[in-house]
Amino acid sequence: MGVAIAECAAGMGADVDLVLGPVDIRPQSENINVINVTGAAAMYEACVALFPACDMAVLAAAVADFTPVAVAGSKIKKGEGNISLELKPTADIAATLGKMKKQNQIIAGFALETDNELENAQRKLRHKNMDIIVLNSLNDEGAGFGYDTNRITIIDRNNVIDRFELKSKEEVAVDIFRKIISLINAKQILR
Repeated sequence: MGVAIAECAAGMGADVDLVLGPVDIRPQSENINVINVTGAAAMYEACVALFPACDMAVLAAAVADFTPVAVAGSKIKKGEGNISLELKPTADIAATLGKMKKQNQIIAGFALETDNELENAQRKLRHKNMDIIVLNSLNDEGAGFGYDTNRITIIDRNNVIDRFELKSKEEVAVDIFRKIISLINAKQILR
């Protein structure tokens, strides 16, 4: 989804920095500056460094919520009994950018949910100071990971909810930017 969003933004004339984890798909547009990262910590550092100069950030990566406390330097051999893995929360990119956000910046985030989907997405929108959140459900057939299609619900900070049918990720990216543009236009009217 992130590559489709970057391609859409570049197609609309935006200067795009794409912080990209290890994925099989690459953007085709030459107007996209790709910053390759491996791991949640590297993605966090890149996003925090880039955000102050951004007009908007679209946070589409499915960053793990937890990471191992200790990382083994070599293969852990099978032994007798079980092994325990202690996890700690990863640095929260969306929450950090939400705290850094200036009045003239827009943050669009994603929420991948499995239950209490709408309520969890609305809570994330508020707590992380986003302008819109794009809700994905793991319960939707043909949507999200491993598909070229997605089915989303967009919720804005005024709790306006727009539901969309299953469509290509490129079409979904257009829907997201239409919403962002409507927010930009509304902010200009308020000035």
